[in-house]
Amino acid sequence: MTKMTSPGMTRRGLLGAFAATAVAAAPTYANAAGFLRGRAGDIRRIAMYSGRTGERIETVYWIEGEYIPEAIREINLFMRDWRSGEAIQMDRRTIDIMSASLNLMDTDEPYLLLSGYRSPQTNAMLRSRSRGVARNSLHMLGQAADLRLSGRNTTQMANAALACRAGGVGRYAGSNFVHMDCGPVRSWRG
Repeated sequence: MTKMTSPGMTRRGLLGAFAATAVAAAPTYANAAGFLRGRAGDIRRIAMYSGRTGERIETVYWIEGEYIPEAIREINLFMRDWRSGEAIQMDRRTIDIMSASLNLMDTDEPYLLLSGYRSPQTNAMLRSRSRGVARNSLHMLGQAADLRLSGRNTTQMANAALACRAGGVGRYAGSNFVHMDCGPVRSWRG
């Protein structure tokens, strides 16, 4: 079953998120401008793996101002609810935040995806087991991801996501992951 969510963020918002990436990265990431205008042109990429399914994805999903439909479909499938197998259209703004944050951290390491889309049934099950799961989680709208990097701590990951100024960032140091979403700009510790 495929569900659709709202379209990607506005052009102004998208440019703002990536401009924040370049500005915030400039002092520490010599190639920050290359992310926006690299040797291969204006591109965005994402790399992730799933410990639950054993799958990996590394793809360029945006070139010269255009999302690549095939790459977005692959990302949607990769970020599916692994418990139910259900996939939806992930909000492209979340993918952009994840990509910009990964770029800011200056690493070639892919994210470990802990949770992307969650069906309402999966969210309810997780909520019954943990008080840290929101009743109206943005995961159920395809607007959030829980991510981990072995080469970066949660503070580094959260700071990179916060530098984008484009959504919510939750730092869960005890569980060693960071939540990124395209909802209102806010931050918290779990």
